[in-house]
Amino acid sequence: MDKKHKTIGEHYIVEASGCNPEVIGSVDKVQDILVKAAELAKVQVWAISFHRFPPHGVSGVVVISESHLSVHTWPEEGYAALDIYTCGENSKPEEALRYAIKEFGAKEVHITELTRGLDEGDRQFYHSIVTWEEDILSED
Repeated sequence: MDKKHKTIGEHYIVEASGCNPEVIGSVDKVQDILVKAAELAKVQVWAISFHRFPPHGVSGVVVISESHLSVHTWPEEGYAALDIYTCGENSKPEEALRYAIKEFGAKEVHITELTRGLDEGDRQFYHSIVTWEEDILSED
């Protein structure tokens, strides 16, 4: 990124397909995965709230001082919608992303990365968007 542009945050929107239904259908497992993902991202956890939507799905959020990690799952489809938004120079959202999709057992991943709060010095904020499909699990 051009040095004249500064950013406030990185926001990843993830479509994870082919996930393990036993994992993404368990409130406890999904919560544990997102809390561990937050730890790996080097962020401060403030609140945790997860809920089962009968008969299968799980929705939840980990509120962090740097923003949030959230997820909605459809185990019957093997699908998880993951949202990771962090700000701060020391956070590592990519680490959270890699860990969560690996633990979900995702076979295919579509990622949209929004660089948020870009500023050229005039306090007129905007964002940029990059999207890709990747076998992110093969990078280990």
